[in-house]
Amino acid sequence: MPEFGLLGAAIIIGILLIWFWNSLYIIKEWERGVVLRLGRLLPEAKGAGINLVFWPIETLYRINLRLETLDVPPQDIITRDNVSVKVNAVCYFRVVDANLAMSQVQNYQYATSQLAQTTLRSIVGQFELDEILSQRDRVNAKLQVILDQDTEPWGIKVSKVEVKQVDIPEQMQRAIAKQAEAERERRAKVIHAQGEFEASQKLADAAKVLETQSSAIQLRYLQTLTEIGVEKNTTIVFPLPIDIINSWVQALGGQKK
Repeated sequence: MPEFGLLGAAIIIGILLIWFWNSLYIIKEWERGVVLRLGRLLPEAKGAGINLVFWPIETLYRINLRLETLDVPPQDIITRDNVSVKVNAVCYFRVVDANLAMSQVQNYQYATSQLAQTTLRSIVGQFELDEILSQRDRVNAKLQVILDQDTEPWGIKVSKVEVKQVDIPEQMQRAIAKQAEAERERRAKVIHAQGEFEASQKLADAAKVLETQSSAIQLRYLQTLTEIGVEKNTTIVFPLPIDIINSWVQALGGQKK
C-alpha cells in the first residue's frame, strides 16, 4: 500500500509538472501574447515576461510587434498617359494591436502583401510618367495613406512606402532622351538670345552716353591705344573717326565740280 501511495503521488506530481510546463510562457519584449479561453478572445494581450496560461483551457499565440519590411514585387502598370511601366516598391509596417491582427485577418503578412500590390497598381496608374519620375515623394505619400487606412482595421500601422524602381521600355527611354536633349538645346538658345538682348541694351545705353558727350569718344580712342601699347606690339592702330572721312569726301567732291 505505501508503494502504491508513493507511485500515485509521483504520477500526480508528474502530471502537475507537465501542466505547469505547458502553461508557462515567456513573452519577449517585442512580442505580445493573444490568449483564447475556450475559443473566446481575451480583451487584453499578455505583455513581456513570464505568463501563466491555464492549459488546455487557454491557448496563447505570439504576435511580433517589430517593424517588418515587405518587398512588393514588380507590377505591370499603365500610367495615365498610356505608358507601360514596371514598378516595384518596399513597405514598412508593424502590428500595433495584437488582438486585431489575430482575430480580424487570417494571415496579416500575406494580406498586407496582396493589398500593397493592388494599391501600387491602382495608385501609380493615376499618375503620368513624368510625375512618377519627378514627384516620387507625392506618389509615396499617397500609397502610404491608402495602405494605412486599409490596414487599420487589422491592427497594423503602415509607416512608410517607397517606390524603389521604375522600369521603362527601351523605346520610351530613347524618346525621353530625345526630349531631354531638345529641352537642353531650347534652354541654350534662350540663354544665348537673352545674352544678346542684354548686350544690345548695354551698347544702346553706351551709344546714348557717347552721343551726349562728344569728348567721350576721343577718350575711348586713347584708352584703346593704351591697351594696344601694353602688349609691346610693333603695329600701331590709330582709329580714325568716320565723320572726318565724310568731310574729306565732301571736300573732294566739291573741288571736282
